Amino acid sequence: MLETNQEPIWLTIFRLLRWHKPEGRLILMIPALWAVFLAAAGKPPLPLVGVIVLGTLATSAAGCVVNDLWDRDIDPEVERTRDRPLASRTLSIKVGIAVGIISLFCAAILAYYLNPLSFWLSVAAVPVILLYPGAKRVFPVPQLVLSIAWGFAVLISWSAVTQNISQATWLLWGATLLWTLGFDTVYAMSDREDDRRIGVNSSALFFGDYAPLAIGIFFLGTIICLTWLGVAIHLHLAFWITLGIASVGWIWQVLLLRQPQLPNPAYGEMFRQNVWIGFIVLAGMIFGSL
Repeated sequence: MLETNQEPIWLTIFRLLRWHKPEGRLILMIPALWAVFLAAAGKPPLPLVGVIVLGTLATSAAGCVVNDLWDRDIDPEVERTRDRPLASRTLSIKVGIAVGIISLFCAAILAYYLNPLSFWLSVAAVPVILLYPGAKRVFPVPQLVLSIAWGFAVLISWSAVTQNISQATWLLWGATLLWTLGFDTVYAMSDREDDRRIGVNSSALFFGDYAPLAIGIFFLGTIICLTWLGVAIHLHLAFWITLGIASVGWIWQVLLLRQPQLPNPAYGEMFRQNVWIGFIVLAGMIFGSL
């Protein structure tokens, strides 16, 4: 009799939440940390930072489950996603729904720790998170919906410190929106052929041959918003150094994207590079605020 090595259910759930791929969790956490450190002039209360970190992990987990529930019949047709637990039927829909509800419940408990404005902003983010996976079926640029969801991380975290939304908040929100459009369009470029074949939308398909140009415009917009923000709140030298490093990184990526027949793994690598770029800018924001 042949032995089968069945994966423990806890490890399958771990993969459902994408915790084996931390870059996707970290890249949501980055704008939230940008906001909480800038709003607190580089010195936020540590318990609040902990709540923000755990809140982004719970929200990201819920978003992954919702996405996989929506796409359980599409993901098997895409090379990158066919081994996901719900797509491969190694996890039942009932378990997926239960894990998603638990993740949202954990996020709600953490949001309750915040002030009323931040709490209700967290509530407002939920429909966007739930509907984003459906956007790729009806909306030509679903990455814009994802970017709006990412932007809530800025609004929630900033208001958690200041209990209000200011011009600086919206500048950071704009930078986050454009940055997310940029790096997620890069990410979508690896799935273009599969997405076209199964009939779902993405910004990479929408912009077509002009996708590198669009990504360059998104990253340029990010730089402009961050520059405006840095001037508006009087950030110091450290911020400008790290923004310069980030700008070089984004320019290099756009130049690379213009090369013909770029291998698919390159897009995922550029996505991961944006995690490092985000943390470099975060370091500049912290030390540039002190």
